Amino acid sequence: MMTPKAIVDQMYAQDTFSQWLGITVESVEQGYAKISMTVKSDMLNGFGIAHGGITYSLADSAFAFASNSQGRHAVSIETSISHTKAVNEADKLTAIAKEDHLANRLGIYTITVTNQDEEVVALFKGTVFRKDALWSEK
Repeated sequence: MMTPKAIVDQMYAQDTFSQWLGITVESVEQGYAKISMTVKSDMLNGFGIAHGGITYSLADSAFAFASNSQGRHAVSIETSISHTKAVNEADKLTAIAKEDHLANRLGIYTITVTNQDEEVVALFKGTVFRKDALWSEK
């Protein structure tokens, strides 16, 4: 069976969107992922703050990495996010995904997104469907 890090490395290598965001994988364990990125000018909305899709996308990537780290292919079936603080250009965001519940077919995760001052900027919750397919070395 592949290690959580090997699974996430394989996922990231094929994830051009996470690469475009500039995501760095800080750490990964079974049911857990910590990733980070810096907000760039082309990620801002008409108010001059980060588009909500940026924090959503960061949290969603952490969610994907944490849920797949268990060794089975996991796909999102439901997510929600609450934006709690504005995010600005050059902010360094960190998303930490933690597993709340794991069953044969479903996994539930909470992802907290913070800025460089460790202020919570978004709270994300997601549920995955766990397929039978296992991650394997390519």
